[in-house]
Amino acid sequence: MQSRRTFIQQTTWLLGAAGMAPSTGVLAAPAQEKLVLLHTNDVHSRLDPFPMDGSRNQGLGGVAQRMQLIKQIRNENKHVLLLDAGDIFQGTPYFNFFKGEPEMKAMSAMGYDAATMGNHDFDGGIDNFAKQLEHANFPVIISNYKFTATSMQGNYKPYQIFKKGRIRIGVFGLGIELEGLVPKSLYQQTIYHSPQDVADEMALHLRKYEKCDLIICLSHLGFDYGKNPKISDVSLAAASADIDIIIGGHTHTFLNEPRVVANKAGRQVIINQVGWGGIYLGRIDIEFADVHKQKFAGTVNMVVEQKS
Repeated sequence: MQSRRTFIQQTTWLLGAAGMAPSTGVLAAPAQEKLVLLHTNDVHSRLDPFPMDGSRNQGLGGVAQRMQLIKQIRNENKHVLLLDAGDIFQGTPYFNFFKGEPEMKAMSAMGYDAATMGNHDFDGGIDNFAKQLEHANFPVIISNYKFTATSMQGNYKPYQIFKKGRIRIGVFGLGIELEGLVPKSLYQQTIYHSPQDVADEMALHLRKYEKCDLIICLSHLGFDYGKNPKISDVSLAAASADIDIIIGGHTHTFLNEPRVVANKAGRQVIINQVGWGGIYLGRIDIEFADVHKQKFAGTVNMVVEQKS
């Protein structure tokens, strides 16, 4: 039996309507609202813990342990948002036999608020993904795929606004380019749009017109490709203006603490990704000191919890 390991990165922030910047002073007023952001990515149909076979992940992950941890956090905190960054499907016999139904039912039972799509979510075909959404009580948010001529039309949202207390949170989703990665027969007439262009449009809309206090991008683009010009979470953050947090997936990157990247205005964007297989549950705590003025400040804790 392996004990829980917790990695905590604490930083003080002042976040405003235009983005993020480090806070250098003591808060003038106590925090009025607190949001706990929980997240997963690339779970890949891992409903059971990894088998006890001597591997480094033995006994870790699994729906039951994650559900217990989520329930505990919800009992301890008033405002919790639970998100997934894609690749819900593929990787165990559960998907091979049941094509995604148990995964959707498990996420619904855990109370996920939203998820985006990863490339492996097309592995059973786009018609299958649309069918499995019958078992989901949470929205799929994807902003840069156009599904007009497919069965996904009407079964997704380009963005979603969540209200937790007085906090307005705007969430949008970005998927990776499917051509060359997924057979055309699986994604059919899905049209891919540039993630950067869509991100700029979505974030500006959420900030300016929807008056969101916090903007989160659910990304299945991949964490960082270095000098490769392929768009990633890191390059997206650097070129952005209105994104506050990027919850990433696709590259199965285990981050012990979030990466902080300055955007094009010099303000900071938090990026996090928690590996794969449901081994970790990511957690970011944000204290909002003045929601009315669209400013919030306090300690942002990125807590990665592993429970067995």
